[in-house]
Amino acid sequence: MLAGLRNALVAFLGHKRPLPAFPLSDFERLQAEIQPGDVILVEGRSRVSDVIGWVTQSPWTHAALYLGPAASLAEAPELTTRLATTPEEPLLIESELGQGTVLRPLSAYRGEHLRVCRPRGLGPGARRKVLRYALGRLGTPYDVRQIFDLLRFLFPWFIMPRRWRSTLFEAAAGPGTHTVCSTMIAEAFASAGHPILPLVKRVEDGHLVLYRRNPKLCVPADFDYSPYFSIVKYPVLDLRSWDREELAEGTAAAALGAEEQGLYLPEPLRSIAEARPPPDTQ
Repeated sequence: MLAGLRNALVAFLGHKRPLPAFPLSDFERLQAEIQPGDVILVEGRSRVSDVIGWVTQSPWTHAALYLGPAASLAEAPELTTRLATTPEEPLLIESELGQGTVLRPLSAYRGEHLRVCRPRGLGPGARRKVLRYALGRLGTPYDVRQIFDLLRFLFPWFIMPRRWRSTLFEAAAGPGTHTVCSTMIAEAFASAGHPILPLVKRVEDGHLVLYRRNPKLCVPADFDYSPYFSIVKYPVLDLRSWDREELAEGTAAAALGAEEQGLYLPEPLRSIAEARPPPDTQ
């Protein structure tokens, strides 16, 4: 019975809304320029994403770690066979509700709103450590309890019975064989000594000491906020590639859907002749 209830809850939380009719991100350009070790942030469309977004007050509700082409992963040459794909297929690793820690082709996120967070100053050796750690977590189940721990963290602890209080701050809270997307990636970067949002303290001799943050407290938005990651955006329409003459003022009201009305003004800001490709900027 408990397993049935858990499966029903997972199915309910994992239900996704349809993809937007027109994506905000230029997936082709992202796929051409992304580098192994980059963190991909996703504006999720599932109910569990809504929960995470409400807790973190951020649209970035899922994170994945880009591994690179299957053929480049010397630590795991069997991945090509496991995914039944080509050696050139770009892969990522992520922890997802109902799936656990799994491998996916980068193309699974075509059409999504994405952002790339690139670790600053991460050398080749440290990068290999990050990827090796993440690959070692393949098959780890998803920690559903941690989502509810994050929810409980919002409420004042002193008004709750002790048994209901969040376990996130305990030294070894939760099962060590379970994880969530951002926790797994935070642990991977910690294995290489790369910080995300550390505590910085000055000791008596004047040196600065960085204390690693509890990875169970890491959420996808932390990679966006972290000063140790550079933000790379690939808008589907890069206005730097267009002359102002190519952008004409909109003259007709856009066909807004029922959910879009009130969020957007009915008059288009710009209309673009899609038949005309943007000028070559090279």
